[in-house]
Amino acid sequence: MRSDSTEADDGSVHPLAGSDGADTLNESPSDEPYTGKPSGEGFGREGWILVAGVVLCFLVIPGFIYLNPTAPAQIGWTFFATFLVLPLIPAVLLGLLAVWSMQAAA
Repeated sequence: MRSDSTEADDGSVHPLAGSDGADTLNESPSDEPYTGKPSGEGFGREGWILVAGVVLCFLVIPGFIYLNPTAPAQIGWTFFATFLVLPLIPAVLLGLLAVWSMQAAA
């Protein structure tokens, strides 16, 4: 419940005495008229690199493993090592990308 209002017995909400009664939810943060264009600058370079890393880690690498399940055995990896290392590669990549993008955005 908002702190600038009180609830009456009938369930309706009334502003407290001394409150200006303005609805803060409908007020715009600036006095400029709405143009329909977003005010932010978008993802930027770091954001798009992070999106590319997520797509690589969630779609490309698992898709490659799904389409070529014998590829790790062809380079000499055992079955046990394959299931330990292959999930670790995208996890480390996503972790490094997240740290890098936060450092670059700061």
